[in-house]
Amino acid sequence: MSDLKFENVTAVAKGSIYFGGKVVSHTIIFQDGSKKTLGMIYPGEFKFNTGVAEKMEITAGISLVKVAGDAEWREYPADTYFTVPGNSYFEIAVKDGIAEYVCSYE
Repeated sequence: MSDLKFENVTAVAKGSIYFGGKVVSHTIIFQDGSKKTLGMIYPGEFKFNTGVAEKMEITAGISLVKVAGDAEWREYPADTYFTVPGNSYFEIAVKDGIAEYVCSYE
């Protein structure tokens, strides 16, 4: 998973910046109109709400994640993923370094 490449896409140069720059993502748009975001998460703990179901692929670093309804945090190192239902939320934490991700909207 860590060598994901996307061809024939449009990249949106303007990034989405959250939590004072501790989470930054850029959108790519595929020829069929579907979208993914590629991003980086700096150390900290953050909560995100979802409108639609999401698949978060961790491509570098280590993230701790707690999806709505989970009692405990789970570790997701590079080359793993987690899913989040639509109209829900997840909490994500990075203790050291930077975590990188690809988010797919399902």
